[in-house]
Amino acid sequence: MTFAAIDPQVSLPTIDKLRFTIPPDLDAAHVAAQWFASFSRAIASTDAASVVDLLAEDAFWRDVLALTWDFRTIQRKDRILSFLNDVLPDVKLGELKIKDDHGKGVEFQQPFPDLAWIQVLFTFETSVGIGSGVVRLIPIPPTSGSGSGSSSSEWKAHSILTNLEDLKNHPEHIGHLRSHSPTHGNKWLSKRQRELDFAAGERQPRVVVIGAGQSGLDVAARLKALDVPTLVVENEGRVGSRWRERYEALCLHDPVWYDHMPYIPFPPTWPTYTPAKKLADWLESYAHSLELNIWTNSTVTSLSQDSSLVSNLDKPGKGAWTITIKRGDANGKGEGDGEGEERTFQVDHVVFAVGLGGGVPVMPRFPGMDEFKGKVVHSSSHKSALEHAGKKVVVVGACTSAHDIAADCVECGVDVTMYQRSSTYIMSVKNGIPILLGLYTEDGPPTDIADRISASFPVPFLKLMAQRLTSVIAEADKETLEGLEKSGFKLNYGEDGSGFFILAWRRAGGYYFDVGASQMIVDGKIKLKNDAQIARFTKGGIQFDDGSEVPADVVIFATGYGDAREPARKLIGDKLADKLLPVWGLNDEGEINSVWRWSGVPGLYFMMGNLALCRFHSKHVALQIKAIEEGVFGNHYTKRS
Repeated sequence: MTFAAIDPQVSLPTIDKLRFTIPPDLDAAHVAAQWFASFSRAIASTDAASVVDLLAEDAFWRDVLALTWDFRTIQRKDRILSFLNDVLPDVKLGELKIKDDHGKGVEFQQPFPDLAWIQVLFTFETSVGIGSGVVRLIPIPPTSGSGSGSSSSEWKAHSILTNLEDLKNHPEHIGHLRSHSPTHGNKWLSKRQRELDFAAGERQPRVVVIGAGQSGLDVAARLKALDVPTLVVENEGRVGSRWRERYEALCLHDPVWYDHMPYIPFPPTWPTYTPAKKLADWLESYAHSLELNIWTNSTVTSLSQDSSLVSNLDKPGKGAWTITIKRGDANGKGEGDGEGEERTFQVDHVVFAVGLGGGVPVMPRFPGMDEFKGKVVHSSSHKSALEHAGKKVVVVGACTSAHDIAADCVECGVDVTMYQRSSTYIMSVKNGIPILLGLYTEDGPPTDIADRISASFPVPFLKLMAQRLTSVIAEADKETLEGLEKSGFKLNYGEDGSGFFILAWRRAGGYYFDVGASQMIVDGKIKLKNDAQIARFTKGGIQFDDGSEVPADVVIFATGYGDAREPARKLIGDKLADKLLPVWGLNDEGEINSVWRWSGVPGLYFMMGNLALCRFHSKHVALQIKAIEEGVFGNHYTKRS
């Protein structure tokens, strides 16, 4: 699938294509300084044509809120010219400076033998904001007859990122801007309780966040730092309960240095791969340390919008919400019988932070399920394979949860069969993670710098890079992959061979990062069934359309989650919900559909993703809300090429 707003002929700017030879004495800092000086002059004069002259023909400009108050990727010089003509007169882009990042503000990089660029980190300002940027310069081929090599090549930008970091006059209250007023312990405790209760006389919430997982906590922490009163509503009894209650074998497959949270990084003693229950305890500690206002054992019972009070129903702005919450832990300790008080608030913004797919399990239905004598559960309800000792288990699905649960069964001595409905992308954590997440290492750049560099690769360009990385990983995993194929396991290599990245952005699934289950399949310890479709359940198992049958006492559906809009629909009703854009997945520019950005309904946001995405994009959600609250939110750029 191509991106409609992206040139389908886009390709990597390889050295051969550019007819360029890297000189041994290349002065990357000098090249960058010359280009950046020209870029700054063109920006200062709001001369879009002169800016575009400094770009390669198939260049990308990715903007995250700084110029567009949206997430946009514009590709190709003619489109970028139109875009800059639209935005430069209003945003007052200026104060551009190359970032002095311990000598890494300018860096010549060569990720592959035939691919090289000069990466430049920079900062800038707009009329209302402070931003950071990343540009990659490539040598443009000399004109015909002028020979080849660096002496006659002109360096131009192949990709530019402009990212909003802060709002002028509305900084985060952190570091030297934190409160310096001493507070006696007894006064702090009573004041803190009043804040948590949103008692009379205290500032009332302007934002309600639904869900206290990592996504809800991150955005609440960001809003607190921006001095926006925020209430987090969690229907479980404790913060982090969703992680605490998942299957016992669950462990993050991302390394710790990729998973840090805003303001409080994991300590240096933290294990590289975090067990789910340990993460749950961390989230609880995080919320307590940052004094986030969270009502546990609480439920939103109604949510309605007064459209007459919304300035523009088709653009971001205050939502004029009336929200009623049934609080089951009025003592603030996560205790109670669910019969607590009801409170109603008038708020500007509501953030749904209830997880990918809205936390609503997908449970397929088949004929005969009512006759089945065994147990049928979704993976979200599975706890431990020890519960199934002496029984035959069938796991329906072949991605992360399915592999984890099947491996847990093997380790607990439980007979298990994996039913694979469609092919799966497999890569090992050992070989794949260092290649895919090479920016995020213990000795790598600071996490905030790594986040911005990672975000500076537009998804259509990243897809081309991912195709190469996927091949490298597959070669490293060759023995395992060949073993899986011999066992009959159906493999794929992602969309057009791009592996994990595009699967994650489009589907948030379809893959497994192997931490041992693949070898169990190769060895036959996890039995495999994938040569027919499920026809029906029988009293003693599952029958397939080729007549074969797999006996089962327990069937676990590791079949993912549904539409992330459903929790919102249940509260706001169909009329408003029908305006919501798709949440996950990619649009025609290769940008995420509506997570972290305009949802289609004023004052309603979706916040979700892994810990790294939540860390980075929680700031973007908070900045949009703060800008709207302070009346400095600019023009929401909606023009499509």
